[in-house]
Amino acid sequence: MANNEVQGKSLWNYALRKLLRHSAGIVGIILVSVLTLTAVFADALSFFDPTTQILEYSTKPAGFSGNILLKRNPAREEVPIYLAIEQYSLKNDTVFYTELTGIKKTIPIKQMWGDNESDWYITPTYYLGTDNFGRDLLSRILHGARISLVVGVVSVIISLIIGIILGSLAGYFRGWVDGIIQYIITVVWSYPTILLAILFSSLLKSVDDLFGFTLDAFWQTFIVIGITGWVEIARIVRGQFFSLREMEYVEATKAFGFSSFRTIFVHILPNAFGPIIVVATAGIATAIVTEASLSFLGLGIQKPTPSWGILIQEGYGFIQAGLNWGLTVFPCLAMGLAVYGFNLLGDGLRDALDPKSVQR
Repeated sequence: MANNEVQGKSLWNYALRKLLRHSAGIVGIILVSVLTLTAVFADALSFFDPTTQILEYSTKPAGFSGNILLKRNPAREEVPIYLAIEQYSLKNDTVFYTELTGIKKTIPIKQMWGDNESDWYITPTYYLGTDNFGRDLLSRILHGARISLVVGVVSVIISLIIGIILGSLAGYFRGWVDGIIQYIITVVWSYPTILLAILFSSLLKSVDDLFGFTLDAFWQTFIVIGITGWVEIARIVRGQFFSLREMEYVEATKAFGFSSFRTIFVHILPNAFGPIIVVATAGIATAIVTEASLSFLGLGIQKPTPSWGILIQEGYGFIQAGLNWGLTVFPCLAMGLAVYGFNLLGDGLRDALDPKSVQR
C-alpha cells in the first residue's frame, strides 16, 4: 500500500511539473487566476456598487470623468445619494453647487456623506464608460466575473455528481444497467445544450407556479446548467470503468468481499480522476457560455444582477444603432477571455494527465 501511495504521488507531481512546462496551460492558469482574483476581490476593485445609478451620466464613453457630490440618504443610511454637478463651492457650513442643468442649489454640510470633503466629493473615472442607467460598466463586468465563476463551478459540481454516479454504475455493472443509462445519455445527448437548458428553465418556473414557492434565480441557473452538462462526464467515467474494472486490484476487492459501492467509489473512481478533471475544467467554460446565453434570453440570472449575459443583452441595442459599442464589446471580451482561459487550462491538463505521454 505504501509503495502504491508513493507511486501515486509521483505521478501527480510529474503531471504538475509537465503542466507548468505547457505553454498553453500556463496561459490558461494565468487567465483563470485573474478571473478568480477578480471574482473574489470584485468589491475592492470596483469604484461603485454595480447597481449604483447616476442617470445624468447615462451611456458615457470610456474614460469619462465624473464630478459628484455624495449626500446622506435618509431612507438608507448605508448608501449615499449621488449628485452629478458642474461645480461646487464651500462657504461656512453650506455647500453651494450647480447641477448639470445649470440650476444652483445648496446643501448644509451636516447632510453630506462622511466627515470631510474627501468623503463627500469624488471625481471618478469611468474607464469603460457607463450603461443606459449611468452605472459603471467596469464595476458591473468585475462583479459579472463573480457570477460567471460561481455559476460555472457550482453547475459543474452538480454535473459531476450526476455524471459520476451514472457513469460509474453503467461502467461497473454493464448489462441492463448500462443499457438503461446509455438510453438516457442518448436522449439527452440528442438535444442541443442551450435548447435543453431553456426547456428545464421553463419547467422550473412552472414548478414554482404550481407549488407556490419561488426558487432563487441563482439556483435555477445552477440546476438547469448542471442537469444539462453531465452527459460528457458520464461517458468519460463509463469508459474509464470499462477498463479499470478488469484490473487485478478490482478482482482483489471482490475476493475480500468488499461491497460494490466501496469498490466503485473507493477503489476504482480515484483512478479515473485524471480525465474527469479535464472534462470538468472544460465544463466550466461551457457553463459560463450557457449562463450568459440564458441570461441574454431572460431565463437565467435576473436584472439588476450584473451577469455578463445581461450586460450583453442591455448593450445589444446600442451596438445595432452604432452607439457606445463598448457596452457590448467589453462584456463579450471578458467572457471570451474567461472561456479561453479554461479551455487552455483544460488542454494543458489533458496533456499533463495523459498516461501515454509519460516518459520514464
